Amino acid sequence: MKYSSVRFRESFFISVATTVLFAIGLSGCSQNPQNPEKNLQIEEVVGDLDHPWSLVFMPEGGMLITERSGAIRHLSESKELSGPLGGLPEVYANGQGGMLDLTLPPDYSESGWVYISFSEPDEEGKASTALGRAKFDGERFNDFEVIFRQEPKIDGPNHFGGRVVFRDGFVFLMMGERYQFDPAQNLSNHLGTIVRLNHDGSVPTGNPFVGRENAEDEIWSYGHRNIEAAAVDPQTGNLWEAEMGPKGGDELNLIKKGENYGWPVVSWGIHYDGGLIPDPPTRPEFADAAIHWTPVISPSGMDFYTGDLFPQWKNHMLIGGLTAKGIVIVEVNGEQAKEVDRIDLDARTREVKQGPDGAIYALTDDSSGKLLKITPGKE
Repeated sequence: MKYSSVRFRESFFISVATTVLFAIGLSGCSQNPQNPEKNLQIEEVVGDLDHPWSLVFMPEGGMLITERSGAIRHLSESKELSGPLGGLPEVYANGQGGMLDLTLPPDYSESGWVYISFSEPDEEGKASTALGRAKFDGERFNDFEVIFRQEPKIDGPNHFGGRVVFRDGFVFLMMGERYQFDPAQNLSNHLGTIVRLNHDGSVPTGNPFVGRENAEDEIWSYGHRNIEAAAVDPQTGNLWEAEMGPKGGDELNLIKKGENYGWPVVSWGIHYDGGLIPDPPTRPEFADAAIHWTPVISPSGMDFYTGDLFPQWKNHMLIGGLTAKGIVIVEVNGEQAKEVDRIDLDARTREVKQGPDGAIYALTDDSSGKLLKITPGKE
């Protein structure tokens, strides 16, 4: 049953959280494009993006960028930004919904598929998260097909999740609980779950709930709130995700087969109306977070840095922060993690990726969003 007294107000905590988070004195880049304490140079690559959500570097050069309003655009190596590309489905572009993540499978050079998550509407105006794939010919998408749909479709514009990750020959889709609370504990739906699929959307035989009565075969883990950040540690193969808590209690979780992560029964945060939620240690049957943040960072976008431009952050996790207004840097040792640094971008940071050149790239969440490139400053 949904907690009807609670109202979605993700922006409620932003002003207080931002003040506390940046009391450490990191310098913004809106006037001076550097973080001088860290000797960083921050360059605007392109602007005028409509709430950009995700980016992927293409092996043939350039990148694709999603805009939450429904478009995917191509940015060439010469920094020419295309208009909206054709061949894509209609999306539910409302609130947090729209065109979401896109990524390439390990076999992209042979298959040519680009995987795209989006908020899919139905004829009644309800929506859920869907995963599709298509082939990009340099000018448009072709052969688009939906390979998975979150069930059920729900009224409302919140908590779609949407990150897509490949690991061990499978594709993982991270989904929010559509702001419905209790269904995240119910295996008979996909709300608040991570699903594992074969590349064509079929169900792997080794999924933990295959054949269980009143359980969806695609589910890999459950009890999640709203996941907008996920990546695989290249050193260990571990799958990590960061999800938004309620008022406080954002989480970094190591994802394991069949685990229940506790939402909404437990949380490190509280409800927006001030209602208390038991802390995770009170219920040891639930998997607890490796890190939890109060004040929140509002995690969105994640990558592991493996390049050489920033040796101090090599093999560290990079997490975009909407409320943090920058990039949160986390040291990961096996199944342990701790925050060690931040890059202040003075902007809601939706996505973070390492580029082929070893630079760090970030998308800012705004109606005139930007693609930023972060490199070491000059000595």
